[in-house]
Amino acid sequence: MAGHDHSHGGHDHAGHSHGGHSHGGPGGHVHAPKNFGPAFAIGIALNTVFVVVEAIYGYLGNSMSLVADAGHNLSDVLGLVAAWVAAILVRRQATARFTYGYRGSSILAALFNAVFLLIAMGAVIWEALVRLVHPEPVAGTTVMVVAAIGILVNGITAWLFASGAKGDINIRGAFLHMAADAAVSAGVVIAGLVIQLTGLVWLDPAVSLVVAGLVVWATWGLLRDSVAMSLDAVPSEISPEAVTGFLRERPGVADLHDLHIWPMSTTSVALTVHLVMQEGHQTHRVPDNGFLTETAEGLRARFGIVHATMQIEEAGGPACRLAQDCAA
Repeated sequence: MAGHDHSHGGHDHAGHSHGGHSHGGPGGHVHAPKNFGPAFAIGIALNTVFVVVEAIYGYLGNSMSLVADAGHNLSDVLGLVAAWVAAILVRRQATARFTYGYRGSSILAALFNAVFLLIAMGAVIWEALVRLVHPEPVAGTTVMVVAAIGILVNGITAWLFASGAKGDINIRGAFLHMAADAAVSAGVVIAGLVIQLTGLVWLDPAVSLVVAGLVVWATWGLLRDSVAMSLDAVPSEISPEAVTGFLRERPGVADLHDLHIWPMSTTSVALTVHLVMQEGHQTHRVPDNGFLTETAEGLRARFGIVHATMQIEEAGGPACRLAQDCAA
């Protein structure tokens, strides 16, 4: 616990705690997420090669579904690159200007990934609609073979990110895209088989529309979450009411105000709050009583909040301007 005193709104007792650990430097210690560098490198390499192969055979086979899937996979490659760059930046130390380091880059990468993918799918939907009106012959065998390779490539890439899909929205985006691609490629194989057996060429653009619809559906949650994170919204898995209740139950706390909870990155959450202590209560005045450390550890254990800053004020003392602003 790194406790320190400073003047703030007429009160001079503050606690700045990070889950009970001392941190030095402008932004403190960076809680680095699991290293997915090898997974990114393998996934980018596999998908880049496949994009080239799929685009060539889609063009030669006159298959809009293959070309659409190639465009989708290209957007995934760019998304993987952006997510990898962000994962590297997150580990960089803070500076005097970027006092939290570059943790927020992971949120920007997730937002970029979602927006770029939706734009790409808009182009695919437009072209597929044109093909539905003016259908053209399709090489069904070529479609099936190339799409079958896609199932393998995308399945392997999704597996590489499966272990981190729950804890990091950046990794979740990579996993969802790859898993969706594997499923979509399976659909393209089925479409190619049906076209070969029946000659119904309109199935090719129809499958493209299904591809785009599935991708938009899978991406919408990523877009919603990344936009919320970029606006410093309280993470959906954390209840502000529950955090407030936990803090009010701490010994000596009479009230609180100016509570803020926001994501510093896709894997770490910060909190600031003003705690009003009962008049005459000595809990926060004794250096070794563990009040700040225990409170920060509780926030970490119960809510996953790793960076907590607590401003200590006393009931009956000078009125805090921020408390008045919140009440206004």
